[in-house]
Amino acid sequence: MRMYIGVTDERWYEFLARLRPDEVNFWQPGGRIGFKALKPGELFLFKLHSPKNFIVGGGVFLRHAFLPVSLAWQAFAEKNGTPNYYSFRESILRYRKVDPRTEPDPTVGCIVLSQPFFFSRDQWIPVPSDWSSNIVQGKTYDDDSLIGRDLRDQVLQRVSHITGVPTTGAGQHELGREGRYGKEYLVAPRVGQGGFRLLVTEAYHRRCAITGEKTLPVLDAAHIRPYSLEGPHDVANGLLLRQDVHTLFDRGYITVNEEFRIEVSRRIKEDYGNGREYYAMHGKPLEILPDRDAERPSKDYLLWHNENVYLA
Repeated sequence: MRMYIGVTDERWYEFLARLRPDEVNFWQPGGRIGFKALKPGELFLFKLHSPKNFIVGGGVFLRHAFLPVSLAWQAFAEKNGTPNYYSFRESILRYRKVDPRTEPDPTVGCIVLSQPFFFSRDQWIPVPSDWSSNIVQGKTYDDDSLIGRDLRDQVLQRVSHITGVPTTGAGQHELGREGRYGKEYLVAPRVGQGGFRLLVTEAYHRRCAITGEKTLPVLDAAHIRPYSLEGPHDVANGLLLRQDVHTLFDRGYITVNEEFRIEVSRRIKEDYGNGREYYAMHGKPLEILPDRDAERPSKDYLLWHNENVYLA
């Protein structure tokens, strides 16, 4: 098992520890350097800035992406670790030391973590013995080493007492290696609303599936089967849609059939006396589809939308 210890601001940590969200965005203000230290399902740990050299919590790594500040806020809101958009943007601009008039919506790196956990102060773990005071961003550990195994065991001992982290058998934790703790990776990360938006946006190459529109602020990650009706936060249950198309899709005026072709209901003209732009889409294949088959729209969800939402 690989683990990454990321250095973080105490205010960010304390805000989220009080909030106890289902996912968090461990954002990086630079917005240029990718994060390749972990694979999805591996463990990302939080360490406070010196002189508080302790590991205080963590989460399960889901995905890294670069997003404009505005979209990062729309996707994760308070799960970014601040109470409002203005404080979030101010925090980033302060780190970047830029004039907001020249860079009004800067790009930030987003490390999305699911199932975050926050240790009480008496559970804080001192940093490993080989931790250097010169480390600014973080360091990777592997449980192939003695230090890594010790760190893994200390973390898992504490995580096993935190509500909401999956267990197997008689309380045995799913995190960790095959044998004592299960499989090589931690768990399949549980995707929240923010993670869903990010994953769908990336899967569709930041373009509307139906129109090909690339203006990111007007694109929404739409559930095919609504989350409120047992539709999961799964890329296969999602489409990236321009906002007007999303509205029509949710209200049943547009659907996508099992062959990934667009269908437009006659009810648009009946109800609103217009719709020429939308009728031009009827019968056409989707403009954009994810590269991976597993991320393409599930035919089961499309059939559900056709039968239960679409105004045929």
